[in-house]
Amino acid sequence: MIINTKLLDEVTAKAKKSERLRMNFNLHDSLDAKAQRLLNALEPGTVLPIHRHRHTAETYILLRGNVRVMFYNDRKEETESFILNPATEDYGVHIPVGQWHTLEVLESGSVIFEVKDGPYMPLTEEDFLR
Repeated sequence: MIINTKLLDEVTAKAKKSERLRMNFNLHDSLDAKAQRLLNALEPGTVLPIHRHRHTAETYILLRGNVRVMFYNDRKEETESFILNPATEDYGVHIPVGQWHTLEVLESGSVIFEVKDGPYMPLTEEDFLR
């Protein structure tokens, strides 16, 4: 499989039609895979609650578009912010294990390549910063 504009456009079209304004395209074979690799098409207005992954680090590489990634402390205070935009040569961010984070989509058609250790583990209530 080649990851090209056609594929990104297809996943983006699904994100635009989705109630959540985002759509995953999994590159891993199963939720039990040791590496969870996926494309995540994101549209402005999508809501990703502040959350953490207690068992894995996570890496985002922005393939196209413009997003802002924010890190938080336990008091829900923003501690760092990163603007990802391939046009400015700011391509990605590595999110350490346990780091509270979220993102804001700044441009329609944004797509990230996302990687984290598997197997897939659903987030629990204690993984959301309320």
